[in-house]
Amino acid sequence: MTRAGNRDRGVVVTGLGALTPVGANAADSWQSLLDARSGVRTLYEEREGGGERDRGGEGPADLPVRIGGPVTADPVEVLGRVPARKLDRGEQLAVVAAREAFQDAGRPAVEPERLAVVVGTGIGGVLSTLGQNDLYQRSGSRKLSSYAVPMLMPNGPAAWVSIDLGARAGARSPASACASGAESIALALDLIRLDRADVVVAGGTEACLHPFMLAAFAQMKALSRQQGDPAAVSRPFDTARSGFVMSEGAAVLVLERAEFARARGARVYGAVAGAAVNSSAGHISASDTEGQIRAIREALRDARLEPGDVGLVHAHATSTPGGDLAEAEAVAKALGDHPVVTATKSMTGHMLGASGAFGALSALLALHHGVVPATLNLDEPDPHVRLDVVGGTNRTGRWDAALANSFGFGGHNVSLVLTRTA
Repeated sequence: MTRAGNRDRGVVVTGLGALTPVGANAADSWQSLLDARSGVRTLYEEREGGGERDRGGEGPADLPVRIGGPVTADPVEVLGRVPARKLDRGEQLAVVAAREAFQDAGRPAVEPERLAVVVGTGIGGVLSTLGQNDLYQRSGSRKLSSYAVPMLMPNGPAAWVSIDLGARAGARSPASACASGAESIALALDLIRLDRADVVVAGGTEACLHPFMLAAFAQMKALSRQQGDPAAVSRPFDTARSGFVMSEGAAVLVLERAEFARARGARVYGAVAGAAVNSSAGHISASDTEGQIRAIREALRDARLEPGDVGLVHAHATSTPGGDLAEAEAVAKALGDHPVVTATKSMTGHMLGASGAFGALSALLALHHGVVPATLNLDEPDPHVRLDVVGGTNRTGRWDAALANSFGFGGHNVSLVLTRTA
């Protein structure tokens, strides 16, 4: 990613917001990680006679995966039922998380033309697409929502957040599969460095827990079909890992020019010191170690840090057999084996387009509080993973810099470097 403008200007994080399978806000989500609480649960239960049921209706009898990670609070209750009708569920999650983050930042008094929004999504409004299509097939065109198009378009979350906050410096919407949330933060960093904004509300959102999506991901052998306790299925870096668990959620950070934040006396969680975005240009869904190594090294150069400066890694680590090994090799080659590593998808599941933003949020809080959440379900660490993956109990210490990785189908590789101070 090309960098220009005044590179000496720091970029700090002043606000955090999240709605995830482990918490209704950023603080609750963080505490759940520290408490090793999983948000993965059964979505579809079999009835006698072969029927299926879930919170919203019946699922097909041949559904191969019946677990997932739904968010812990209903966004409709926060937004109000009438306003929420205009929004896809992913858009609802984004607005809720963005409001929290902006409030947490102290609602910075920034000119609208200097306030930007970057919110990415991997899938877009698929629940609205499927739901409105079912309605059309069942009842005809006159029953369709007049907001059907805004609900399904991938730029909808960024658009609604910009409208909600009155942001006029741009409403960007990366769609880079599971790297979308992280790429949003990288783009936000650029916008501030290029002097196109003073404050950027950035993150990712995803809501696609639907039988069709579960079946589609299962068909490509990406999801785990493990039976038993749902909370034990997502197990990054463990020898028994068998695929990821699909979840929904949103995570949003408020990034500010350091000078702007200092001038208004803002509370600062840490800084976004560097970022890198590249593409592997290889297989559509397989992980690429070399591309990941390039991303990590480019992010370090952008942050003007050396591999030894990074003490903490928030791994992408989705719990797939090949993906975890590819990333472990990339981290070891690019950084060495000295950093402590955590994989919070063991608790949240994989929030797809929101996962990279939540990973950055988690890494930043780990630096800020001096504690790294342990990776859940790490019962038998894979001997081929030559990293210091934190398992069992949380690790306390003092780290000045962290790496947050995020990789997506299509060969999207994003690495972020976060620091405790600007």
